[in-house]
Amino acid sequence: MQAQATEHQFHFPTDWKSIYDRIQAIDPIKYASTRNFENGALTLLGPYISRGVISTKFVFEHVNSLDLEWKATEKLVQELAWRDYWQQIWVVKHNQIESDFNFEQKDILHTGVPTSIVEANTGIEAIDEAIEIFYKTGYLHNHMRMYIAAVCCNIGKYHWCAPANWMYANLLDGDLASNHLSWQWVAGTFSNRKYVANQENINKYFNSAQRNTFLDVPYEAFNNLEVPVELLQSHNSITEINYPESISPLDLEEKKTLVYNYYNLDPLWHEGEDVQRVLLIEPVVFERYPISQKCMDFALGLSSNIKGIKTFVGSFTSLKTQLKDSEIIFKEHPLNAHYQGVQEDRDWMTSVEGYFPGFFKFWNKAKKELVK
Repeated sequence: MQAQATEHQFHFPTDWKSIYDRIQAIDPIKYASTRNFENGALTLLGPYISRGVISTKFVFEHVNSLDLEWKATEKLVQELAWRDYWQQIWVVKHNQIESDFNFEQKDILHTGVPTSIVEANTGIEAIDEAIEIFYKTGYLHNHMRMYIAAVCCNIGKYHWCAPANWMYANLLDGDLASNHLSWQWVAGTFSNRKYVANQENINKYFNSAQRNTFLDVPYEAFNNLEVPVELLQSHNSITEINYPESISPLDLEEKKTLVYNYYNLDPLWHEGEDVQRVLLIEPVVFERYPISQKCMDFALGLSSNIKGIKTFVGSFTSLKTQLKDSEIIFKEHPLNAHYQGVQEDRDWMTSVEGYFPGFFKFWNKAKKELVK
């Protein structure tokens, strides 16, 4: 039996060397066979991809350089493709991802977030321990995210949106597309099929032997399961953060400027060029999509890899006014729709773009470009 995970296993350094070393340590073969287990050979690269420090393409190019057969790397590459898939949906559908996407969620009895989830007190030991580690590290295993979503939406009968926002706010790799659409996949609003997992499944993948919980039932019993008393009380989660000190407008130069943000902290972007580099923190964005202080501090730590970065707290319009007629360059992203200037493409693994109703239609097309 594997040892249980601890918070020390899920450490996310912010310096470029440690991030690069983590990429070099990827083992696609072990990943493929163990990724669903709590202590599997995970890449732990999600936070760096979500914050735009590295791209799925960057990781793929490393994996592709390992000279392994396609079947040995396919599962890892496929998981990277899921990220691009969710992002492409966001690009096309914009804020439609914030409401029931394809189907209306059924059997909703509650709003908010189950208090027992927020307080890590569901009585499901593996879930409670994972949430406690989550608050300390900003990390949740992908399987655990699905377990929590299933408990909230399909056992507790909560609408998916508030719990999804709670999770997004605390994830170092918080990405609205991946997070919200994954919650919708579980809740049955993306694919019209709900996901549930019983105690046996949790025990198998999370090194637990717990019995006699509200999830310790055969799968056919979920159809008629009453909402457990542990999930009846709801909580309206509120997240507040302290913004970093903003640069004085007087310290902004009127010169070609690269604008970075929470979703683009790429230290290699236009590397070596004589440009002004500004990290734009827009309070209006974080008021709409709150994050924890841990997530903000993590992003600021990552920005330290960008030589000469200046932090500006305010709106894009205010920044543009201060820069006057200077050329402004930014990377394409759904949250940057109001930016003005020169928009550059993000790095994608493939040229496949647009909306696909199902992942495997996207994947089958993308795979044609990826397989050697």
